[in-house]
Amino acid sequence: MKTKIAVIALIGLAAIGAFRSSLDAQPILQAAPAGQAPAEPSRSVWDGIYSDEQAKRGEPLYSEKCAACHGPDLTGGEMAPALAGAEFKSNWSGLSMGDLFERIRISMPQDNPGSLSRQQIVDVLAFVLSKNDFPTGTTEIPREGEALKQIRFEATKP
Repeated sequence: MKTKIAVIALIGLAAIGAFRSSLDAQPILQAAPAGQAPAEPSRSVWDGIYSDEQAKRGEPLYSEKCAACHGPDLTGGEMAPALAGAEFKSNWSGLSMGDLFERIRISMPQDNPGSLSRQQIVDVLAFVLSKNDFPTGTTEIPREGEALKQIRFEATKP
């Protein structure tokens, strides 16, 4: 009798585990507002998402806050990756500008994480994009997280 109860209990636990696994494997879809398709990044770094002025504001910030680790020419250092070139572009390709922004916001500069304002971060990002030969535009990189998530980082021009 005890064996029978144990077997039934194991079968029940296995069934629950299988059910949970199937739920975990299902993508979670967020409902879009009525009449709208689900939001996907609609712009890319190739659409001129920063202005020349914004990149110019970012250059001294980069020199002051980032160059010690990432190098004055954005080629990286002993402990920090390059922020220019094919490897940098490849590492971020397919992600959003929101992802890159959050990485900086949470962990940079390494000696004082979280010390940069949202405006300083987007200005530095504009400078980094300019050094990677992404085109300028007439608007600035937005500071808002939702807007940044709508901008794809693509290594090569689509």
